[in-house]
Amino acid sequence: MPRTQRRVERRAEFAWLITIPLALLALAMIVVVAASHDQPVGEWPGGLLFLALFLASNAWFLRVEVRRHSLSLNVAEIPLLLGLFFLPPVTLFVARVLAMVVSQWARKVPGIKLCFNVASAAAGTAIGIVIVHSAGQLNAFAPGTWLVLAVAVETGIAVTFAAVMGVISLVQGRLSSGQLIRAAVPSLSMGMVNIAVGLVILVMLKENWWSVVLLAGLVGAFVLAYRAYVQALTQHRTLNEIYGLTKAIADTPHDGTLADVLLGRVRDLLQAEYATLWLPEQGRYPEVLLSARVDDQGLMDVAGSPESLRKRVVATGETVAVGAKIGDQALRAELREWGTKDAIVVPLRAGSQVIGCLEVAGRLGDVTHFGPADVQLLEAVAAHAAVAVENSRLVDRLRFDAYHDALTGLPNRRRVTAALEESVKVRAPGEVVAVLMFDVDGLREVNDSLGHASGDKLLAEVGSRLRHLAPPAALIGRTGGDEFVVTLRIPSAEEALKLGCELRQQLQDPMVVESLTLDVDTVVGVAVHPDHGTDAASLLQRADVATQAAKHHADPVQLFNPAMESRSVRRLGLAGDLCRALDASELEVYFQPKVSLRDRRLVGVECLARWEHATHGPVAAEDFVAVAEHTGQLNRLTEVVLREGLRRCRQWHDAGRPLSIAVNLAVRTVVDPGFPELVEKLLAEYGVAPEWLTFDIAEGGVVGGLDRPMPSLRRLHDLGVRLAVDDFGTGSSSLAYLRRLPVHEVKIDRSFVQGMATDPGDLAIVRAVVDLARHFRLTAVAEGVESELTLNLLEEIGCDIGQGFLFSRPLPYERLETWFGAQTEAERTPLGEVRRLRAVP
Repeated sequence: MPRTQRRVERRAEFAWLITIPLALLALAMIVVVAASHDQPVGEWPGGLLFLALFLASNAWFLRVEVRRHSLSLNVAEIPLLLGLFFLPPVTLFVARVLAMVVSQWARKVPGIKLCFNVASAAAGTAIGIVIVHSAGQLNAFAPGTWLVLAVAVETGIAVTFAAVMGVISLVQGRLSSGQLIRAAVPSLSMGMVNIAVGLVILVMLKENWWSVVLLAGLVGAFVLAYRAYVQALTQHRTLNEIYGLTKAIADTPHDGTLADVLLGRVRDLLQAEYATLWLPEQGRYPEVLLSARVDDQGLMDVAGSPESLRKRVVATGETVAVGAKIGDQALRAELREWGTKDAIVVPLRAGSQVIGCLEVAGRLGDVTHFGPADVQLLEAVAAHAAVAVENSRLVDRLRFDAYHDALTGLPNRRRVTAALEESVKVRAPGEVVAVLMFDVDGLREVNDSLGHASGDKLLAEVGSRLRHLAPPAALIGRTGGDEFVVTLRIPSAEEALKLGCELRQQLQDPMVVESLTLDVDTVVGVAVHPDHGTDAASLLQRADVATQAAKHHADPVQLFNPAMESRSVRRLGLAGDLCRALDASELEVYFQPKVSLRDRRLVGVECLARWEHATHGPVAAEDFVAVAEHTGQLNRLTEVVLREGLRRCRQWHDAGRPLSIAVNLAVRTVVDPGFPELVEKLLAEYGVAPEWLTFDIAEGGVVGGLDRPMPSLRRLHDLGVRLAVDDFGTGSSSLAYLRRLPVHEVKIDRSFVQGMATDPGDLAIVRAVVDLARHFRLTAVAEGVESELTLNLLEEIGCDIGQGFLFSRPLPYERLETWFGAQTEAERTPLGEVRRLRAVP
């Protein structure tokens, strides 16, 4: 006997905990009533009549399934109500209990369940007898009697229902409120209908005994209507379940959960213990195999059979059904040996091809079995399921092809990039995300000498070796023609470098291509997060830089460092100088005016850092910002610019010339969780309102597909600081992310603004961005305004603010004051020269 079945039977013994107390309670109540009743036992003809009525009423019932058990609802309440009025208590009790024993035995109910059903019926009957006995004299025509009889019968129903629910909870676990309501509503409502019918029969019998003739016809009609009601209710439930299953399948996204949704619904629909979806593996798509089960492994190979039921169904395309009412007797016996009383296995068809099978096993309930109607129902479900499964597998195959290299079957650059982004998000403290890029040396020579087919075989062999040699937790992909990538989380960059050396050495074993044995070598570039990049694109780019450096270096395995990039020698030399310059406050902050295009007035400035090196002269901002980022000095640089900007902002406000300031933020600063606290502290220190401060954030930092900047952006937004997307229009995901970013401004990249006067495409882009900003109620700022024609075009399309050389270059504070004074003087002239702002020479 299977372990699952033995466990269920052991838990079924818990039913005795309710059965024995119920039986003792029923006996105690009937003894007390019999002792106080004048005539507890009546004439035997009346008892036999009601015994027959109880037996007949038990023959027709409505079954409500609750987990593994079923609750039977019948018309036994009608003879029970009549018996409470006409029969002495002991006679009624014996007739009801004896009828229950006979009907349960005839239906071959298992012993423990038979005892429980008899005990619950006895307890319900005894409680009804006690209630009626306590009420005293009964009058069939008095409403008070009707109420007493109704309460007695309904209380007995409630006791029986509570006992059944208690047993199910003990054996199967606690029931949910929804399951209790679904079981209670038909039970109690059916009881109320039966009580009403019983009271009508009682009044008719007391009025005239000849009404028995009419009652016979009424009972016959009632039985037919009752059976029709049960059949209609069952059909209605089945239709609702099929509709729910079809809708659930249609609403299930293509995320691999189709099998779970399908099997859960199928199990509920057919009241089965187990449901299995089995699809044979097909070719080169092992990752998209849909094969799932609910609660169990499904049917094993049936002992003695040449092949399992599933294989037989897939091979023949015919349904196999085995049970008490259907199927082959030999298979039925073998199923019982395995521990399942019945099963249905139907094929799933996609056109004329059988793609798998859908299986249910173990009909819930001790006396219920699968029948021909269940076979038809599962075949109907399988027709819908086959279409959904085939569509899901087609989508999975397309997704597989979109994210995998066709030659090697390895993840491609898109898949590697997505995995890297996820690894960066979930990186634990004390570890790094490593990217190891392998460049196959000599591939061109193989292609030229042996042909591209041989080169493809060589690449496939390299991919296969990497897949077997790399650690199990690593992701191996092919990102280019002869480039392979291994990504994983690892304790340190040193460990990543060591792993790269080991893998390269193991890849050097000779490879046989065609009839030649080739010694293939590789070079390896290593980059790690967070030291060498904050996102997947930069990590892959810098691993590629390290790979290119390895080709020209004595050591073929290279760890990325800033010196490998363009202008890296100068930048590396500037690192120490930048630290000293920050300590000595040698960096100066320049201010570039921002002008309202509506009235040509100065509304703010952008704060820009400038560095005059003692040896190299002026250092480009992109150079020393990159050095600051690589050497961990970026936060200091940002704080220097922010402090100077806030100090000047405070001075301008005190002088009656309020101007807002804008400060550029790098991605690394945006994702720093402590930066919003620094901003709040500096705003309080200089007494500047948050709305006078704007942070310009490069588009790639906020719309590059990462959610890591979002918490800091929201905190800055909550402080009241204004946020602007800088260089808007140069990214690839602007429209997809702009809607959910907490920003106030959109700065149009200068490359579009400078070309809009001559290039219709640039003009269309600028116009579209301005319209988009207006739609999202954002301020549009145009960078790089350098001509009157550009200015006029920006005015026409409704751009809000402009900045550029037409107004002024970035100026130090003293020259900005001079420029501002000149504009103020121009405003006082009657000629209105304010409309011709120019930079101060």
